[in-house]
This record gives sequence, C-alpha cells and structure tokens, in this order.
Amino acid sequence: MSLIELIAGVEDHEKTLTVFNADKETIATLREQFHDRNLSVFGEHTPSGKPEAFAVLADGDEFVTAAAIETILDSNADIDPTAEPQTTDPAFDGDAYRPILDHLDETMFTSYDIDQMVAASREIEDRAWRIGKGSIHSGFQKLSIIAEQMDIYEQLAGKSGLDVHAYAAPDADVPDHDTDLTIHVERSDEIERTWFVAYDGAGIDVNKCALLAEERESRAFYGFWTYDPSTVDWIIDHLESTYGLIESR
Repeated sequence: MSLIELIAGVEDHEKTLTVFNADKETIATLREQFHDRNLSVFGEHTPSGKPEAFAVLADGDEFVTAAAIETILDSNADIDPTAEPQTTDPAFDGDAYRPILDHLDETMFTSYDIDQMVAASREIEDRAWRIGKGSIHSGFQKLSIIAEQMDIYEQLAGKSGLDVHAYAAPDADVPDHDTDLTIHVERSDEIERTWFVAYDGAGIDVNKCALLAEERESRAFYGFWTYDPSTVDWIIDHLESTYGLIESR
C-alpha cells in the first residue's frame, strides 16, 4: 500500500454520529464542530424522548461508543488543530479527546491551501521540538520547497535527541546545511504528490501524530491528520522501508 492509497482508504472509511433527542440548533452545532472530520452527523428521536440528548458513534453497522451531548461539546471546546503553536497546545492535549473524539483517530480534511497545510505541519513540528527526542519525517514534494524551510528544519535537527528526515523529488540542488538533517532525494510519484509530517513520539504512543495529504488540484491538498499510533507507525515504517538515503549533508 502507498501513501496515496492510505489517504483513499481513510477517505472511504466514514463514521456516523447519530444525535438523539436534541434540538436542530444542537445538531447544527455538532455538524459544524465535526465538519472537517470524516464523519456524518444525523438527528433522530426516540419514541419516549428519553434519555435526554445523547449521541451514538458507529462505524458502518458496528456500534463504537455513546456519550451525552454536553460531554461531546465540552470535550471539543477550543480545539483548533491548525492554530499557531503554543507552549501548551490544546490540540495535542490527550485529555481533550474523550469520549467520542478518541474514537475519531483520522481527521479527514478537504481542499486545504498552503497556509492551512503549513499551520497543521507546525503543530507536529512543535510537538517534536518540545519533546526533543525520537524521529520526525517530513515530505516536501520538491527540493526547492525544502530550501524555503531550512531554518526550521535545521533548528529541529539541532536537537541532539531528535532524528530529522526530509523527503523530496529533485528539481534543484540539495540545500546546504550544517546539522544532522537527513535529506532523501527520491524520484517517486507519491513523494511528488504528497505532503506529510510524521512524528514517532519518541516511542510513546500518546505522543505520536501525523499529517498526510495529496495534492489533487494545484496547491490544494486532501488528506488527514491522526493521533492513532498504529497509523503513524505504518507511515514511518513505509517511508523507512521504501526510501533509502541518497544525500544527508
């Protein structure tokens, strides 16, 4: 399976959230709250109108979890995965993902522009910087794009405990750098078409996160971010097993 096939698989695997005994305004709020997730929200009423507003998450015909509406609204308050990095970042606060959100590991988005992709990437880069250990793998599509991000990636590579890898197709010379940044130069369709940042969390599952997207239109990206450790592990394993080192200094 390729990176592009993984994106397509996540895109096709939509969950449903059925909201029972809630008013139209609440349902509309939840639809807006989850608009960038691979999730459909529906409203229903039980014959007795009880219990009061609650929601059921399903994966196809399979029950996943249920929760009170108030709990879902509270647990997702103020979370913005594309916000500018902060010292304490609510988008990376594992305690916030309860009890519905922790079952929505892959967050699908559509038609992100460059600014949105950069903001989402910065969240993962910031986490790797703050933890300062492990490995981070980033796909830039082209070498000329890496050159524009060298300041940030040299800072990351300057962390003694952090192993930093960048992937790109050759359209320019390999940028000069003085740190242990590893640059993989690859003539590969998936490297040219995808933008990704994957951090292994220094081997700790709750710290693992990744962003993976495909450029389907000119500078418009379709993909997902994930906090699911098995998905992050698969992305990194795929990169390490598929692409060898060509240029590292």
